[in-house]
Amino acid sequence: MPKKVVIGVVTSDSAPKSRRVSIERLVKHAKYGKYMRRRTRCHVHDEKEESHLGDTVEIVECRPRSANKRWELVRVVSKSRAVDIAAMRAAAKAEAAEAAAAAAAKH
Repeated sequence: MPKKVVIGVVTSDSAPKSRRVSIERLVKHAKYGKYMRRRTRCHVHDEKEESHLGDTVEIVECRPRSANKRWELVRVVSKSRAVDIAAMRAAAKAEAAEAAAAAAAKH
């Protein structure tokens, strides 16, 4: 039996070598016919720790690695393009402080 290969988005990368991936799908309601969003959450083994929060990844079924992990990371399809505003502000603040210190040292 071939192994399943699916694409999902990393929703958690807090544990070492482990990721939680959400796989979105549309399901038609049996009675009313409305399409509903459903999500499957899988625990994935990431040996090289390539993926991070928000990345789109391809995963494949594997042998049980732990109580919950049944999937392995194949590749990172696309990196997350989310911007960390707090980190950008902290970097800008540190840069401004360095510039002020350099100006004070000149005078």
